[in-house]
Amino acid sequence: MSPRPIRVLIAEDHQVVREGVLALLRAEDDIEVIGEAADGAEAVRLAEARGPDVVVMDVGLPVLNGVDATARLRQSRPDIGVVILSMHDDAPTADRALRAGARGYVLKGSGIASLCEAIRTVARGEVHLGPGISDYVLQGYLSAESPEKDPLSSREREVLQLIAEGRTGREVAKRLGLSPKTVDNHRARIKEKLGIHTTAGLVRYAMRAGLVT
Repeated sequence: MSPRPIRVLIAEDHQVVREGVLALLRAEDDIEVIGEAADGAEAVRLAEARGPDVVVMDVGLPVLNGVDATARLRQSRPDIGVVILSMHDDAPTADRALRAGARGYVLKGSGIASLCEAIRTVARGEVHLGPGISDYVLQGYLSAESPEKDPLSSREREVLQLIAEGRTGREVAKRLGLSPKTVDNHRARIKEKLGIHTTAGLVRYAMRAGLVT
């Protein structure tokens, strides 16, 4: 009897890219795509409900970015492996993703063969870094050195990302199931912690932190 195929969920907000990856993965005999998501929050919900072996996660997802979605999955479903699929080849982005719990990191320009290799490696419980990712990124991830502490809580990061995406306070409140007053309080604490007092400044910070692209 042949082994069970690797069950994969794809999280990518660009429909053309998502459909292209979907079609290419479906051509692989040992990989089965069981779902697709267009934002990070949806990816977490579907992964928790369907229990894939691997989630292929874009970094720049709306609503909840790929790094924070990975961290959330690490808490709720540590048995699910995450492969980050990204256009960013800089060490800080890769390091944040790995520290959040991703077990694989592949650049979008690497090709389908590299992505499939990452999926198979992560499904075996191993770590995979695709071509173009420096060895020192993995060395830093595995070292005992503590990463720089994020001044914001996970909820504050969610609020900041939605603000940076241009959503109003009421829209943020509806999306996160909070009251508008609570959102206002989060916004005030974010500004105080970061020492940033304008929306434009918050957007620039969110871009530097990889919350939005």
